[in-house]
Amino acid sequence: AHFRPAVFTMTITIAVDCMGGDHGPSVTVPAVLDFLGRDAGCSAVLVGREAALRPLLRGAERLGQRLRIQNASEVVEMHDAISIALRNKKDSSMRVAVDLVKDGRADAALSAGNTGALMAISRFVLKTLRGIDRPAIASILPTVDGHCYVLDLGANVDCTAEHLCQFGIMGTLLVAALEHRDRPSVGLLNIGEEDIKGNEVVKQAAELLKESGLNFLGNVEGDQIWRGAADVVVCDGFVGNVLLKSSEGLAQMIASGLKEEFSRNLLTKLSALMALPVIRAFKRRFDHRAYNGACLLGLKGIVFKSHGSADAYAFRCALERAAEAARERLPEKIAARMAILHPDNGIPVAA
Repeated sequence: AHFRPAVFTMTITIAVDCMGGDHGPSVTVPAVLDFLGRDAGCSAVLVGREAALRPLLRGAERLGQRLRIQNASEVVEMHDAISIALRNKKDSSMRVAVDLVKDGRADAALSAGNTGALMAISRFVLKTLRGIDRPAIASILPTVDGHCYVLDLGANVDCTAEHLCQFGIMGTLLVAALEHRDRPSVGLLNIGEEDIKGNEVVKQAAELLKESGLNFLGNVEGDQIWRGAADVVVCDGFVGNVLLKSSEGLAQMIASGLKEEFSRNLLTKLSALMALPVIRAFKRRFDHRAYNGACLLGLKGIVFKSHGSADAYAFRCALERAAEAARERLPEKIAARMAILHPDNGIPVAA
């Protein structure tokens, strides 16, 4: 794989699609300003309609050359077909942000926009690494004693056993780079721990993962994810997206239910006041916003996807993850590992 070094060698530069997501510049721009205020080693390119971005930058002069605007005349809407975004909106904020990564003028791109369009544009512009058939979306889920990485979370609805094996390899390299773990454990999401469980694709994927040289633990069930059974959990995009959305909905339901119960009467309100430190600690620990930011793995460049409904705090968390991946030169590490091929079946062996 060929990588062009970024022009900004002193800092990590992130190209931000400011027009994407449910809230657009009203969230993305404040999040970028907050992020840059906390990380002096980063700069940002705000990509979007300059007339909409400029009024939100009052007081940002102190950032100097660390912040600039790249005008883009079009916006990929959430309802746009992938073909429209790819072929007809070549000056969209999403496309321009990814182009900046390709041209070496940014080290990573981040968007909260249309997931399908972002994947298609990123794959078309940046191309996939050698040995990777399909890029995958990888993100973090909290566990009882930390967190784990799950992929794919929606990029590939139909997968072969080979695709699932590649996801396991990419997930391992992602955790090795970002968490600095030598041999992250890998689990295959299934309806049971036994080898006989699951459909034929999952069974074949398990065999490939066993032969891959990874620290493969075998099948894991859905409830084991939250117990921290594995550092990396592999599944196809259909299952992964349902898992992600279900867990987010459950978290929101629990938070809403607790608030309702503590607000029932004077006694419960007093109880809430006494339990406030515990409630706040619990919220910080399991706040889904803190885990925002999914990496599009397998590309010749770094692209992150933020949740479309992210607020400024969640979007800032995604910026932090994108910056960390850029600092660790993630695509180059994945490319180097993927170049080590198994002589028999072509599956890369974990170093």
